[in-house]
Amino acid sequence: MKLRGPDTIVLGLPRGGVPVAREVADALGAPLDVIVVRKLGSPRHPEYAVGAIGENGVRIVDEDAVRSVHLDPNDLHDVEEQERAELARRSAHYRAGKPRLDLTGKRAIVIDDGVATGATAAAACRAARVLGAREIIFATPVAPADWAERLAPEADALFALETPEHFWAVGQWYELFDQTSDEEVIAALDR
Repeated sequence: MKLRGPDTIVLGLPRGGVPVAREVADALGAPLDVIVVRKLGSPRHPEYAVGAIGENGVRIVDEDAVRSVHLDPNDLHDVEEQERAELARRSAHYRAGKPRLDLTGKRAIVIDDGVATGATAAAACRAARVLGAREIIFATPVAPADWAERLAPEADALFALETPEHFWAVGQWYELFDQTSDEEVIAALDR
């Protein structure tokens, strides 16, 4: 509750982070917006993140991950191009013509439903910083035990309710982990 105040804005990562962020925004009496990011997956293993992109041209690439999957720069470029198109589509769709909330000088609480590699979380925090947030707080219900060291350079504070040692995927920590739809994201933003 110490984060309440007129300078706090809650940002959810679509799609699964938005319902979690809605609850936090309601509890804090803060406005909610999305911070749209997209994972850059390996073409042969799309779930394996080699990086992430975010709004305002944010780009994070894990060169070690790129080397480990022997990803050709042209293939990475193709993946990024596809994801940039999807990022633009989602941003326009979720906001439905409404402007992005102004983060200049604000405290941004960035929320996702969980952290796996941390690529999209890092991109979201960096995007919030590029958009002018003075303070970045990243919060999530669940993350691997070593998550903080990976995200520390991008956020001023990090919070996770659970940080299990034996972490394989975000979904393993939920009883129900269905895909959140675009319609559910828009409904949460409109609420």
